[in-house]
Amino acid sequence: MNNSKQLNIGILMYGVGHHQAAWLEDDSSINEFTTIEYYEDLAKIAERGKFDAVFFADSQAFPADSATKLPASYFDPVVALTAMSKVTDNVGLVSTISGTFNNPFTSARQLLTLQHITKGRMGWNLVTSMTDREAQNHSIPELPERAVRYKKADEFAEVMNKLFESWSIESYNPDKENNTITKNKNIQPFNHNGENFQVKGPLTLPLRKEGKPVAMQAGASKEGVALAAKYADAVYSVSWNLRQANVYREKLNQAIKESRRPDNYIKVFPGLVTYVGKTKEEAQEKKAKLDNLLSIDTALNQLEFFIQQDTKSWKLDEKVPKLPPVEEFKGPVGRYQTVLEIIEDRNPTVRELLGYLNAGGGHLTLVGTPEEIVDELERWMNEGVADGFNLMPPTLPGSLEDFVDLVIPEMQKRGIFRRDYNGETFREMLELDKY
Repeated sequence: MNNSKQLNIGILMYGVGHHQAAWLEDDSSINEFTTIEYYEDLAKIAERGKFDAVFFADSQAFPADSATKLPASYFDPVVALTAMSKVTDNVGLVSTISGTFNNPFTSARQLLTLQHITKGRMGWNLVTSMTDREAQNHSIPELPERAVRYKKADEFAEVMNKLFESWSIESYNPDKENNTITKNKNIQPFNHNGENFQVKGPLTLPLRKEGKPVAMQAGASKEGVALAAKYADAVYSVSWNLRQANVYREKLNQAIKESRRPDNYIKVFPGLVTYVGKTKEEAQEKKAKLDNLLSIDTALNQLEFFIQQDTKSWKLDEKVPKLPPVEEFKGPVGRYQTVLEIIEDRNPTVRELLGYLNAGGGHLTLVGTPEEIVDELERWMNEGVADGFNLMPPTLPGSLEDFVDLVIPEMQKRGIFRRDYNGETFREMLELDKY
């Protein structure tokens, strides 16, 4: 079977896996994940599978419930990706950058340096951060309101682009006869003077022919989608089912029409959790084994973070109490909307809801054979709601290896995924110049 459309596949690195009980398995990588060699090996597995990218989320605070929860990112993502870049040749490398806490000059310099080192394999995911604990590590008593954070993020992205584009490699032109190294008239301050940032510019290094690092975004709120429409090349999304994925795609398309780039196309990569087996029963056993290791208290702590309310009085085997509409919610909108979607979809008990959220927090979760899983991926692609997926393996490296060894060959057989890398840069792999 040959399909003219092809999917992009990336992986979201997270500890020893996205299932909260992954570290409790007898063969877990819990004693290795504090070494850079662990992440280097994961990047090499992803590259063996011809993945488009490896991606780090980030939280700039140690978890409050650290006795049972790993840090969102053990290493600084930019530094870790630098090491990973030296053991890979093709896979894209995406770091999360907080517009709430980071300095745009430092961030742009780091990312463009890596763009030079990797010859065009870099991307960055702009976020506004999520918790007061993070704010308190940056001399801020509490996280600013969402509207304030996104207004700052908008200016952050604007300054980042000014810095990336402040001068190009063509202006680096050593001329010994005329005693000049650069064409100075092409390298001028841009003097940004905004509400949050005052940056003279230019950057200390030029933009290469490979172009800017690919711009990603992951916000699901109205402000987040508007920010993506204005600046992003691609977005990470949270979709439990096709209905939610369609709503998100329509919301993004409308925001694009209302933006300064009304004819732009932004790729959408929903999160994807997979339990793969040679039989359906084998896949179900893998999920059940992990679910049975998870403590109820740990699962409830995650739910409380997603819905921003106390669940201690909830009865595990009764239906989930009615939750406020998303318009009244003050926390991270994407995950909250997904919880509401699961409740509407399945009318679960509290215990059943915890089971759905165990790995990945409510992203598309597929349990089955390679053929069954690829059927659904292809369906989402043909519906126009997914240009690719951001894999969130329940265990690492095990679930990643399952996907590479079992799912990727089935995708290749159907002609919806590359058999080899089709470009030298991350931008080329995503075929962004087609849009």
